[in-house]
Amino acid sequence: MSRALPKYNKRRVGLAGGAAAVALTGAVIAGTALAGESSEGGGADARTLAGPGTVSCPDVASQLPAIPASAQAEVDRNLALLDQQITEANKRLVDTVGQGGPNFVQNAILGPLEDKRVATVNRIATAIGRTADRPAGLDSLAACSLDAQGDPAAPGQEETGGTETSAPPAGDVGGDAGAGGGDAGAGQDGDASGVGTISCPDVAPQLPAIPASAQAEVDRNLALLDQQITEANKRLVDTVGQGGPNFVQNAILGPLEDKRVATVNRIATAIGRTADRPAGLDSLAACTLTK
Repeated sequence: MSRALPKYNKRRVGLAGGAAAVALTGAVIAGTALAGESSEGGGADARTLAGPGTVSCPDVASQLPAIPASAQAEVDRNLALLDQQITEANKRLVDTVGQGGPNFVQNAILGPLEDKRVATVNRIATAIGRTADRPAGLDSLAACSLDAQGDPAAPGQEETGGTETSAPPAGDVGGDAGAGGGDAGAGQDGDASGVGTISCPDVAPQLPAIPASAQAEVDRNLALLDQQITEANKRLVDTVGQGGPNFVQNAILGPLEDKRVATVNRIATAIGRTADRPAGLDSLAACTLTK
């Protein structure tokens, strides 16, 4: 038996959103001024004081089919997590004003949020798919945008005065197929820059026998895991000196883990269509920085 999903996001916006909206009246970079750049005339900082705006994300709840009773609790939990992720992204928007370069918000807030949302909506789809048709296309609801002037969210989007979150990854959609290979040490060709390299658990050896029907999809996602580590190592070099002491964790390792969660979930789903779905692959998602 199934029952319709309650409308979570709109109610939460009124609670968490109200508080976050008040907080979001602080200063943020405006126009084209770079973070940390000061005016040359000895006058005020080149940055303009303005409302940092809020994060707007598509409403997931309204796009779901009827939820089987057996999946309701798990779906509800992940919808609440989507709300929490947006709240955290809006807080980070305020807390990091002035950090990084012109692409800081996209790279350190909106991108990681999308990665988290991809992983979360995949868990929702998996929960429903255990006893009903798995909903397709939820990944398309993962990307969020910044309403820089605090204008109302576009139609079909949640009013996020601080309510939902997380997201996928630019590198998580597609990726060149490669013959299955692990990802431990991928992209670690030595550290000429002295900034260290990223080490991640190897996923391939932890997989069960892969059905022939799933082989291509699994290979594609294993190659994507390698690509994600390579991109993270490049970002490690490109962002030397940016942010505070937690920058690497917040802007590189955290987002990488979110991407890997989404990717290993796709691997598990591909195998699970015609064989037992492997459990515990999420435990291989976290990576570390080796100096």
